[in-house]
Amino acid sequence: MYPTLSVSDIAAGKYEPGAELRLTGWLYQKRSSGKLAFLQLRDGSGTIQCVVSKKEVPEASWAAAENAPQESSIAVTGILAKDNRSQLGYELQARTIELIQGEAGYPIQPKEHGVGFLQEQRHLWLRSSRQRAILNVRHTIIKAIRDYFDERGFTLVDAPILTPAACEGTSTLFEVPYFDLGKAFLTQSGQLYGEAAAMAVGKAYVFGPTFRAEKSKTRRHLTEFWMVEPEVAFMDLDGDMDLAEDFLCEIVKRVLAKHENELKTVLERDVEALKKVQKPFPRITYTEAVETIAKTGHPIKWGDDLGGDEETILCKSFDRPVMVHRYPSDMKAFYFKKDPNDPKVALGVDVLAPEGYGEIIGGGQREEDYATLKAGIEKHNLPLEAFGWYLDLRKYGSVPHAGFGLGVERTVSWICGLHHVRETIPFPRMMERLTP
Repeated sequence: MYPTLSVSDIAAGKYEPGAELRLTGWLYQKRSSGKLAFLQLRDGSGTIQCVVSKKEVPEASWAAAENAPQESSIAVTGILAKDNRSQLGYELQARTIELIQGEAGYPIQPKEHGVGFLQEQRHLWLRSSRQRAILNVRHTIIKAIRDYFDERGFTLVDAPILTPAACEGTSTLFEVPYFDLGKAFLTQSGQLYGEAAAMAVGKAYVFGPTFRAEKSKTRRHLTEFWMVEPEVAFMDLDGDMDLAEDFLCEIVKRVLAKHENELKTVLERDVEALKKVQKPFPRITYTEAVETIAKTGHPIKWGDDLGGDEETILCKSFDRPVMVHRYPSDMKAFYFKKDPNDPKVALGVDVLAPEGYGEIIGGGQREEDYATLKAGIEKHNLPLEAFGWYLDLRKYGSVPHAGFGLGVERTVSWICGLHHVRETIPFPRMMERLTP
């Protein structure tokens, strides 16, 4: 009986040349000369070439090797051999081939396909080397996020996905009928619940899916995405910026340590640009950002939002993420604290990634005063009764506190050097797409 193992085990040197092994996986590619067949077997952990000699395998095995279509599932037994031409460093000299299942006509052939077609075949497109590399990087980013907060005394708190009211703009909510209580809404953010948790545990983080019914078709927007939102009691804006800076540097460092080769060879990412993501990040006020953008001739005035074009122009001046803080108060949500020294600006910050990727972190200091927060809710025409519990946090032991949200998909897009966020999540949801 041959042991079944993974290609990653071989890459890690767990087996010596000459070992008899059994591998299972899918046929990625093949070529045949009539006497020799070269099968590229992938198992999710890597790819290895299996060399099949017609004279050294049973007739049924040769027929299986010849007839196996692209992406069919196969099992190969054979002898492990060194192969210096292979990136893996090894190949498998096959002794038996078993075709487990597979039909001819795999939709995605080794040729150029349009984006629309590939989105329709997303369930199969995930098998390509590029998409597998993106999935691997996404996995590492998510693990790095959890490790970062877990190792620093934060408590993970799961916020509800169904909420009674808007956290931000009411125009971007997905409504859901909710029994006899009327309407519920898919969450835009877990932040408000993270604030409640911070008052219990000191340092909390929420990590889960969020939903925005924003009618946008830009390359940066999805209707369903994942966000991590730390919230810390007794933290001000400066502390919040320190946390965001350190956090982002650690994520990039972890990805480079594990995936530098994949980023360079599979995704063709300029990793030297990522290596420049080091502390300290430039920190500029919104006012300074507007002045910098205006000097380029781009039409902008104080009070205008920084959209994708403006963020791209601004970031050309920096080789690492830049922190833009103290935006106009009128542009920010009701829960932002105003700067006591200049009430027309809020104690908020956006972290903009370089190379045109824009905002990946948004956060700031929260308003901790009951009367001020209540007035903010009313000014934004939000239902006061839905925020009674949130106002309670300002009645019973309120403290200064701050936090931020990082969008996983935008972060994956930036680190992988992708043009569109639709490739950053296994099954993207956009205005025009709800399948597969």
